[in-house]
Amino acid sequence: MITAAQMRAARALLGIDQRQLAELSGVSLPTIQRMEASEGNVRGIVDTLTKVVDALNRAGVELIGDNATSREGGRGVRLARPGPPIGPSR
Repeated sequence: MITAAQMRAARALLGIDQRQLAELSGVSLPTIQRMEASEGNVRGIVDTLTKVVDALNRAGVELIGDNATSREGGRGVRLARPGPPIGPSR
């Protein structure tokens, strides 16, 4: 599974926008937007999720799941454990 936060972080690492990810994956821009706007794990058609994950992998991003180790020593993003929501302090 991929989370919306992982998708956004992967795009940030690659320096690409949603439109570029849509082009790389062969998925429509509105679909990418919906996927990234979701909470937690991205839900959708398996084929669509596979296209996005494959495109990110081809571009050099390794998605790391919970309690998984990285296969290679490259850079990455991992949320150690979810904390309280971050927002403006009052």
